[in-house]
Amino acid sequence: MELQPTPPANAFVPGDRLGIEQPVFPLDLFFCTSCGHVQLLDVVDPKLLFENYVYVSGTSPVFVRHFEDYATDILDRFQPPAGALVVDIGSNDGTLLSFFKKAGYQVLGIDPAQAIAGDATTRGIETWCDFFTPKLSASLKQQRGPAHVITANNVFAHADDLNGIVTGVRELLASGGVFVFEVSYLVDVFEKTLFDTIYHEHVAYHSVKPLQQFFAANGMELISAERIDSHGGSLRGVAQLADGPQAMQPSVARLISMEKSLGLDQAATLQAFGQKIDLVKAELTEILRRLKAEGKSIAGFGAPAKATTLMYHFGIGPDVIDFIVDDSPLKQNLYTPGMHIPVLPTQAIYDRKPDAVVILAWNFAKPIMENHARYLAGGGQFIVPLPDVRVY
Repeated sequence: MELQPTPPANAFVPGDRLGIEQPVFPLDLFFCTSCGHVQLLDVVDPKLLFENYVYVSGTSPVFVRHFEDYATDILDRFQPPAGALVVDIGSNDGTLLSFFKKAGYQVLGIDPAQAIAGDATTRGIETWCDFFTPKLSASLKQQRGPAHVITANNVFAHADDLNGIVTGVRELLASGGVFVFEVSYLVDVFEKTLFDTIYHEHVAYHSVKPLQQFFAANGMELISAERIDSHGGSLRGVAQLADGPQAMQPSVARLISMEKSLGLDQAATLQAFGQKIDLVKAELTEILRRLKAEGKSIAGFGAPAKATTLMYHFGIGPDVIDFIVDDSPLKQNLYTPGMHIPVLPTQAIYDRKPDAVVILAWNFAKPIMENHARYLAGGGQFIVPLPDVRVY
């Protein structure tokens, strides 16, 4: 399936770099006819994507609560020894690890984003600024000993070398320990037309059956697979070392059966997915073009990575969206990747009073609209583009 080529989805630029054209890269999904795995084959250098990363978990109250519940669930289900080591791969600003630390566990983050890793360490969540590799894993184990919990949230789909990550996890994991990961779930991408979660940071688009085979081939066992709500629909998987103490949960077989019933083990299903995307594109762009024809002003709310895919594939650029607001100070006063739409503090929707606001961070549409009921009461309207187009 082919999507419109885009620049890296988080490659925001300052005003003094607007004259430099940003390169775009192919964004095509490929299906493995052997195992059913889906991924990009055009891989962008991870240093380009992650060393100057601008997404931080802690700016979203929704994700702070999500990670608090996540940590509680892991501790309740698997009961790691008191004071054991918890390692988070792609730990970002340390939000998840902070809850393990509060519960009395040793914590260590691994993240290649220099500024974010440094800030997390300053705030008390020690973070090694690097990519997680077997070599790093060996060094970590030598210095800190084995980890009883290793997590990787919305990063296990980001690496071209998944074998390398699992090799490192396998060597670092304590006997009886668990590897817990959250990834965008291909079922949700397909069912809810979440095509905008496809961008260069996300190399892999996971489903349970290929994951089960993958872990088995790498000396591990997938023991649990749960659907969760984050990012519009994700998968939380739990794996242990082969022949580990935890019993396999029925959830693994149940989701594999559901995937088969949806035809996700067939390439034709992925090809048909493009037709669903076209229908959403036609509906949304018709609404936006009509508003512009009426002389109305339009803003965007939220500048997540997924917005880059949506705007490029739907052809929604600066001729349609005048500006975007975002709660993250790291993105404010920058310009969006490639299209160079200005990103402003949220107050701008009250200062500039756009006639309509497209919620590009649509997975947070409900809290955004609740928090900004004043904008609606003042005569504005919110447009939610996905999973289906809605106007409020």
